[in-house]
Amino acid sequence: MATDLKKYCVIVPAYREQGRIGTVVEGIRRHCENVVVIDDGSPDDTAKEAGAAGAVVVKHAVNMGKGVALNTGFKYALENRYEFLITMDGDGQHDPSDIQGFVAEYTKTGTPVLIGNRMDDPRAMPIVRRLTNRFMSWLLSRKMRQVVPDTQSGFRLFKCDVLSGLAVQAERFAAESEILLLLSRQGIKIGSVPIKTIYRGEKSKINPIKDTIGFFKMLLHHIRR
Repeated sequence: MATDLKKYCVIVPAYREQGRIGTVVEGIRRHCENVVVIDDGSPDDTAKEAGAAGAVVVKHAVNMGKGVALNTGFKYALENRYEFLITMDGDGQHDPSDIQGFVAEYTKTGTPVLIGNRMDDPRAMPIVRRLTNRFMSWLLSRKMRQVVPDTQSGFRLFKCDVLSGLAVQAERFAAESEILLLLSRQGIKIGSVPIKTIYRGEKSKINPIKDTIGFFKMLLHHIRR
């Protein structure tokens, strides 16, 4: 059953997710009918499959990176006056049934930002990603002065009013870390919700060297500011 149909939407940034995005959207719509896929310039049928599965599709003409895709999704939710939104990845590694856990925690506590936490039971996570994630989460938590066990998780809930005026500048996957730093600087409380993660051996879009460099460039920029 879908819950609170007009209260929130699920934003899914997607790039080259043909063959997966339709199943992802169908799974989400069992819990929330308001699914918005931001197709970030995919050259394949990502947008077509998402629309056929029932999502609203906002398409970038060219690939601009996850930060821009998230900005587009945030703008959509604010313009359509949702109270809160949930972000999920388009590759099928998030379990849509965990949406209910976010909604329940938000309803219970009112915490304006909730991050999905995979680190309570990370055994399914590849060892390199597990170690990198723990290090980055420890480092970011120190900079934010609040503990977020899984800062690299893309499964998140945001109360929409905390996103007003937020402009993410970092490219690729560093954007999600930048969001947390920007919100922490404003004194926004960030909580966590346990989630499952599904790994099927797909090739990750994360470039270990390029994205690690991007992360530290973003972090250095914020330290200087």
